[in-house]
Amino acid sequence: MQTVLSTILAVCMALLVIFIRMKAAKKPSSVKKIILPPIFMSTGALMFLFPEFRVSSIQIIEALTVGAIFSIFLIKTSKFEVKDSDIYLKRSKAFVFILLGLLAIRIVLKLVLSTTIDIGELTGMFWLLAFGMIVPWRIAMYLKYKKLESGGLPSTIKTTV
Repeated sequence: MQTVLSTILAVCMALLVIFIRMKAAKKPSSVKKIILPPIFMSTGALMFLFPEFRVSSIQIIEALTVGAIFSIFLIKTSKFEVKDSDIYLKRSKAFVFILLGLLAIRIVLKLVLSTTIDIGELTGMFWLLAFGMIVPWRIAMYLKYKKLESGGLPSTIKTTV
C-alpha cells in the first residue's frame, strides 16, 4: 500500500514539475530561480535523522550515481535564450518526455526494489537519487545562465523577439 501511495505521489509531483516548468518558461529566469529549488529540496535530508530512512554507504553512492546519470538528460534539454534583454528558459518538448521517461524508470525501480529493500530505506535512496539529479542539473543551468548573461555564448543562441 505504501508503495502504491508513494508512486501516486511521485506521479503528481512530476506533473507539478511539468506544469511549473511550462509556466516558468513564460517569465524571465534569474539566478535565484535556478539555485533555490535544490536549497528548498535539501530540507528533505532531515529524514535521515530517523533510523528507518537511513541508508548504507553503498546505497548512497548508487543513488547519487543514478541521479547524476539522469541529470544528463535534464541538462541537455535545458537551454536559455535572450528575449527583449531578458534571459528565458527555452521551452523543450523533449523535456516533458524525458521527465516522464525518468519517472517511469523510477517507478519500475521502486516496484522492483520494494520487494528487497525496506520502504524507509527506499524512500531515502530515492530522495538521494532526486537530489543527485537536481543539483548537477541546476549547477549546469547556473553556468549556462551566467555564460549567456555575460555574453559568452554564440550569438546564434541569443534571439530577440
